[in-house]
Amino acid sequence: MGNLTTTLDLRQQARDRLVPGLAPGVLTASVIATWRGRMINEYGSSYVFDGLAAQLEALDQFEEANEARTFAAEEREHGALCGAVAESVGGVAFAEVEPTRDIPTHADTTRRAAIVRNVISICCVAETIAVALIGAERLEMPEGPLRELLSRIWSDEVGHARFGWRYLARVLPTLEPHEVDAVSRYLAVAFAAVEAHELAHIPITNPWAAEAATYGLCDGNDARTLVYETFTEVIVPQLEALGLPAQHAWHERNHR
Repeated sequence: MGNLTTTLDLRQQARDRLVPGLAPGVLTASVIATWRGRMINEYGSSYVFDGLAAQLEALDQFEEANEARTFAAEEREHGALCGAVAESVGGVAFAEVEPTRDIPTHADTTRRAAIVRNVISICCVAETIAVALIGAERLEMPEGPLRELLSRIWSDEVGHARFGWRYLARVLPTLEPHEVDAVSRYLAVAFAAVEAHELAHIPITNPWAAEAATYGLCDGNDARTLVYETFTEVIVPQLEALGLPAQHAWHERNHR
């Protein structure tokens, strides 16, 4: 049997949010593929935040759970906005996607440490990288409706990352030593997983035409470099500052 898939149909939502004035010409196919891929990724992130919210609610952390639910709604909106870009240049905001997977429960440790692990992976690592990538793309894009759309997405991602760093700084000192050890042991796993995910979604391409940045097409080599710079210059130092052995985990991530 083949891999099971499900459908993601955001055509109506996307058509309610069309972006005026986009005419990418020879870049049209690439623009459609890029923004349709982003549509899938962004909408998929909503399930991750819904899962995190459920875990937070199970520990009676209702304020944080409500924030995570808000983030899930924002990611669904991001999916519609990305689909709108594809629709605006002749694409279709529809895709066959892999079924969603539950976020890890981490049965080898406590529920508190499990949530901290997930917050690190989702917010402190993945969302921090998203902030860097989208922020760089936004800086290269001229003023206009597409930059406004991208700025909206970027602003939300900043909020998601900040939530993670705030949560970690507040909760980590309350954990028992064995829970901190469980979190520390997971860092290399989280780093490797997010690294693989990012590289899989950043293909190395031939240099784009000069106008590519106008439509959100970034140089794959530059984007990959920025991913690693964000890991080594932002994420690892901030985790180290909170007392976690992130530098060691970064070096060990591919030796597990």
